[in-house]
Formats: sequence, C-alpha cells, structure tokens
Amino acid sequence: MINSVPTKYPLLEEILRIKGLLLQATYTIRGVASLFDVSIRAIQNRVASGQLSARDLPGRAKCLPQDLEAFLANSKKKASLKTRLRSLL
Repeated sequence: MINSVPTKYPLLEEILRIKGLLLQATYTIRGVASLFDVSIRAIQNRVASGQLSARDLPGRAKCLPQDLEAFLANSKKKASLKTRLRSLL
C-alpha cells in the first residue's frame, strides 16, 4: 500500500513534479512565466486583467502558491461553439 500525502496545491504541485522543481514560498513574475513556459508579458497581462493575483511585496510583485493554484483551477478552456452544439445533438 502506498502512503500518499494529500497535497495542498494539487495542480501546481503536479506541474512542479513534472518539471522536477520544488514548491517555493513565493514566485516572481519571471519565475511564473518560466514555470508555464510563456513570456513575462503574458503573465503581466493575466495579472493586469485580474486572472492571476500578484502581491505587492517588497522588491517586486510576487505570486503565492495559492494564487497559482487558483489561477490553474480557473484556467479551463471553454469549449468552442461547434463542440457545444455537437454535444446537444
């Protein structure tokens, strides 16, 4: 029997596990962009639009693990109109 420990941030921790990274206390905008393999501007746009929360901590804006988990949990792509119509038929 495998002793599994429940994770606090399951989506974030799965990404970190796949990439061979450890959970950090805070993440810079640059670090978040690197984690998701996107540009810094893409993350800045998500913060500006309110999709991703960033904290105004000393030095620069930082994201907490719970901010990234919430972002991931709310990031499901909506099905296209064509897909939704197919499911109704």
